[in-house]
Amino acid sequence: MKLFTNEQIRAIDRYTIETEGVAPAELIERVAEGVVDEITARWRATKPTIIFAGPGNNGADALAVARLLALEGFSPEVYLFNIGGNKLSPDCMAARDHLLETVPEIVFHEVLSTFKPPEITPNYLVIDGLFGSGLREELQGGFKALVQYINDEGATVVSIDLPSGMFGDWNPQLVNRNTIHATLTLTIQYPRLCFLLPETAELVGEWKVLDIGLSERAAAATQAEFCLVSKRDVHRRLRHRKDFASKADFGSAVLYAGSYGMMGAAIMAARGAMRAGVGKLTVCSPKCGYSILQTAVPEAMYRHNRGELNIVEIHPDRDFSSLAIGPGIGTNEMTVKALEDFLAAINQPVVLDADALNCIALKPAILNTIPVLSILTPHAGEFDRLFGPQPTAEARLRKAIEMAKYYNILIILKGHYTAIVRPDGKVYFNSSGGPAMATAGSGDVLTGILLAMLAQGYPPEIASIIAVYIHGLAGDMAAQEQGEYGVTAGDIADNVGRAIKDVMTK
Repeated sequence: MKLFTNEQIRAIDRYTIETEGVAPAELIERVAEGVVDEITARWRATKPTIIFAGPGNNGADALAVARLLALEGFSPEVYLFNIGGNKLSPDCMAARDHLLETVPEIVFHEVLSTFKPPEITPNYLVIDGLFGSGLREELQGGFKALVQYINDEGATVVSIDLPSGMFGDWNPQLVNRNTIHATLTLTIQYPRLCFLLPETAELVGEWKVLDIGLSERAAAATQAEFCLVSKRDVHRRLRHRKDFASKADFGSAVLYAGSYGMMGAAIMAARGAMRAGVGKLTVCSPKCGYSILQTAVPEAMYRHNRGELNIVEIHPDRDFSSLAIGPGIGTNEMTVKALEDFLAAINQPVVLDADALNCIALKPAILNTIPVLSILTPHAGEFDRLFGPQPTAEARLRKAIEMAKYYNILIILKGHYTAIVRPDGKVYFNSSGGPAMATAGSGDVLTGILLAMLAQGYPPEIASIIAVYIHGLAGDMAAQEQGEYGVTAGDIADNVGRAIKDVMTK
C-alpha cells in the first residue's frame, strides 16, 4: 500500500473532483459517514460529545459529522472557529449552513473573537476537526492553548484525518504538548508516514483508514517513496516450488555466527534459515561451538573456524549462494580484522547483523568496503553506533535514507514498523509483528530468514521485504500460542514455516 504525502493526496483529491466529477460536498459527506459509522459502533448516543471545528475543510468534515451524529440521537455541542469573521472556507461555510438548517436545535457556537473553553471531563468524547492535514505551520496562540487544554482533561479524542498540530509527513519540530493526543485517528483514504514513527504514533493512537472513493487511477499513477507492506504484497513475490525440485534448487547458504557464550545466536539464525527453506546451510563458528550446533541444529552442517572461542577468519567456499555474518560473533580484535579483510575482498551482497555491525562501528572505514546491495539489519542502538546518535526515530529514518543512498546498501531499521530502506530512496514499512517479538534472539532469526531468501535467488530488495514480513508474521503466530510475555526467539523460528504457508495460501 502506497503512503502518499499531503501534497500528493491533495492532488489525488483534486483529480477526483475535476476529472471524475465527484463534488467536494460529496467527499465531505463520505468522510462524515465513515466517522459517524465508527463512532456509533463504539459509543452510545448518551455519551457527552463536544466537536471542535476549524475554519477549513477539516472543519467542514467535523460539522458534517455533527449533523449526522445529531440525526443518530447524539447531542453534540459544536464550536466552530471563525476568528475575526470571514475566515471559513467555502466548503466549511456550506457545511455550517447545512448543519444549522438540518438541526436548528443543536448547541452551536461560532467563535469570532474571545473563547472560553467548555468544561471537559474524562467521560467526554471530543471530536477534533480543527486542522487535520490542512495545517501549514505550527499551532500558535489560542489554538495551542485549546489543544493543551483538551490533552490535560483526559477525554476520549477522535481526530478526523490527523491529530491537530501534527503534519502528515515529517514532524522534526513536534512538541507533544502542542499536538492533540488522539485516542482514535480516522484518516482519509491512505495511512500517513507519521502513523509509523514512534514519537508521532503515540499521539495518533489507534488509527483506521476511511475509504471515501478517491480516484484509483490517480493513485496508481502517483509514485510514492513510502509503502506499507501487506500480506498481499508478499504473496505476490513468493514463488511456489516445482514438484521435481531438489535441495540444489534452493541455494547453499553460509552463516558466520557465534562465539564462546553466544552460541545461542548462531542457533537461532540457523533455525530461522532452515525453516525459511534454504537448500543447504553451513554454519561457521569457533571450535567451542561444534557440539552445541551439531546437537541443536543437526540439519545444518558445521565448519569450525581456527579460533577456539572467536571467529578469527572468514574464508567461505566459493560456491555459496548467500552469506550472513554477525549473530553472536562478538567484537574481538581478530574478529574485526577478519570481517574487514573479507568485506574488502568480496563483491557479492551479504547480510550484516548484530555484532558484525558492532565490529564495523569500531572501525567505520569498513563501511566503504561493504558490497553493493548488502543488507544491514540494525536496531536503533546499533544504527546510532554506526552512523552517529539520532535524537528521534524520525531523524534516524532520515539518516538511514541518506546512508542507504550514499553506500548503495539496504538498511533494515528494526522496530514496530520495521523500515526497509533501499538505496533508491524508497522505504517499505512492515505491517506484521508486535511487542511479543521484543525478546533476545529475535533479530538473529530474521538474519537466518534473510540468508535463506537470498540463497533461494530472491534479489536483496525483494528478499528483505519477504523476510521481514515473514519474521513478523511468525512472531504474531508465536504470540497467539504463548502470549505477549511468553514468546522466545525459538518460538518465532518454529513458526517461520507456518508463516510462509499462511502467506502462500492466502
